[in-house]
Amino acid sequence: MPITVAALRETAAGERRVAITPEMAKKMHGRGWRVLLEHGAGAAAGFPDTAYPEATFAPANEVCAQADVLACVLPPTDAAVAALREQSVVVGQLRPYGAAARLAAMGARRLAAFALELLPRTTRAQAMDVLSSQAAVAGYRAMLIAAEAAPKFFPMLTTAAGTIRPSRVLVIGAGVAGLQAIATARRLGAQTEGYDVRPETREQVESLGAKFLDLGVSAAGSGGYARELSAEERAAQQQALADHLKNIDVVVTTAAVPGRPAPKIISAAMVAGMKPSALIVDLAAEGGGNCELTRPGERVEQGGVVILGPLNLPAGAPLHASEMYARNVFNFLELLVRDGELAPDYEDELVAKSCVTRDGQAHFGG
Repeated sequence: MPITVAALRETAAGERRVAITPEMAKKMHGRGWRVLLEHGAGAAAGFPDTAYPEATFAPANEVCAQADVLACVLPPTDAAVAALREQSVVVGQLRPYGAAARLAAMGARRLAAFALELLPRTTRAQAMDVLSSQAAVAGYRAMLIAAEAAPKFFPMLTTAAGTIRPSRVLVIGAGVAGLQAIATARRLGAQTEGYDVRPETREQVESLGAKFLDLGVSAAGSGGYARELSAEERAAQQQALADHLKNIDVVVTTAAVPGRPAPKIISAAMVAGMKPSALIVDLAAEGGGNCELTRPGERVEQGGVVILGPLNLPAGAPLHASEMYARNVFNFLELLVRDGELAPDYEDELVAKSCVTRDGQAHFGG
């Protein structure tokens, strides 16, 4: 019998993405896999059931009972985990950090669970890298939110009523989200700067037409992430940044490390020194925020400076976010299937390092 790859309608608050899109359902069907979806699984992302001619539909409990592989955007509910057959596979963003109870429940069901956010950041893994694909959506949407919330135009405008100067925009963090935010700010016509403690990002920032802000502190680390700054380096960085922020109109912060609280980069004192009309959009809000005053999911105003802490930005552009995410999932599933059968190769680094439960045991200690 062909393997059954399934997806449920995501139930987390505000979540509109889906793990299997019509395009990927067609590819799975072409591989000889059976695609099984809960009714309405893709509707919130813009994919009605009729867009999936290759798929079969059923209620959620029947989907779980028949699934060999459950693909998800966010961790499945406790009820879904309990309904899955033993030895079945779960693939998605499983948020394993601090989730011992969830992993224990999956282990108790003898599920093989793969958390795609744990994939090594290697060239071979790029086609499966959900962190990068979804960060690109987040960076784009963050700058649109900033442009909407800012009290100024982003571009320079010459009008009969006078010339409007362009907004000065600073993006902190030049990873995937930061670079996409920089590119979007440039398209909107803002005077744009990018800052990162990793000096190798200068070329990437400048290639987008932005200016690289050099504060004289380098924190190049391993695995594409920055290392932790020493006390002296942090003090020097913060003083230089505080001085620079006094003339900035919009700041978008994007610095985050999976499994750890977001680094505090903008202090309350820095905010106090900013212009009363300034705006901060903190992409790291889910990890506590890069700004000391950020409140996840809320709007904060302090001395005329507005701080926004938006959550789950990729869900706000669900169609394209789902298309990229579903391709990531499909590419990873091809590692798990051999000759039409589920046969994960745990000698493969990508399979082994993303596995969080297997054979009734947890394989993640984060």
